Amino acid sequence: MKKIAIAALSATALFPLAQAQAADYQIDTEGQHAFVNFKISHLGFSYILGSFESFDGTFSYDPENLEDSAANIEVDVTSLTTNHAERDKHILSADFLDASEYPTATFTSTGFEPTGDNEGVLTGDLTLHGVTNTIEMPVTLLGEGDDPWGGYRAGFEGSTELNLGDYDIDMSKFPEGMRSLELYVTFEGVRQ
Repeated sequence: MKKIAIAALSATALFPLAQAQAADYQIDTEGQHAFVNFKISHLGFSYILGSFESFDGTFSYDPENLEDSAANIEVDVTSLTTNHAERDKHILSADFLDASEYPTATFTSTGFEPTGDNEGVLTGDLTLHGVTNTIEMPVTLLGEGDDPWGGYRAGFEGSTELNLGDYDIDMSKFPEGMRSLELYVTFEGVRQ
């Protein structure tokens, strides 16, 4: 009986090791190693490129258990820039993003499906303009390893298309091509 109890305790002690969790990473926004960018058609003649300069987030990643990967990002919508002050002011107005009413956008992942070497699809809830929708974003591991300062880093990139009408942003007076945008993110994180 004593041997059974000892075996049971040993198995209980080892179980958490067998269920190792993904490592947590803090996105490195201080060193300009992370970006939240977008591209939208300008009347079908060219593109407007923009970015959100202020955001923060974390992600979890374990190359041995990719299904446990996750990401959480919070974006300061008021930090939008397209390198044109008047245009930025208009985009942030109630005509579009209404940043005074909805100053924050968030993404919270709900799942990850590996699709190949260093690739997969991250699924999650994106809240923008006060509306939450589930999106899928194909992502790629750019690299991982030790950094020169004694830390360990991993970096990813991903992109997806967003229909602005899905977020109650009225683009009906614009050409069809301006009613959606490409969201592109790339980030490098430091393992905690």
